[in-house]
Amino acid sequence: QVQLVESGGGLVQAGGSLRLSCAASGSIFRINFMGWHRQAPGKQRELVAGITSGGSTNYADTVKGRFTISRDNANNTLDLQMNMLKPEDTAVYYCWGGPSYWGQGTQVTVSS
Repeated sequence: QVQLVESGGGLVQAGGSLRLSCAASGSIFRINFMGWHRQAPGKQRELVAGITSGGSTNYADTVKGRFTISRDNANNTLDLQMNMLKPEDTAVYYCWGGPSYWGQGTQVTVSS
């Protein structure tokens, strides 16, 4: 069983940056696909960035060019660098290890 714990959320002005980190209690080496989801009030949870164990990445169109996902299999961490943040990026961000490992979420609020 792997437990995921996020950190790094907070309040930032539009145009600013935040880095989210996810620490896993166990090895993530065998988890092929990991990612970051987000859920804004009144909206469905969506996958914003994903990465395979080999390092292949994919991004939602809304964050492409602004967010960068990375993982360190040796240290069991997953990060999300978020640049040029917009108010519409405001949401609770969840670390995810496919198919069913979830973190508790961290709030990101971007003020205009």
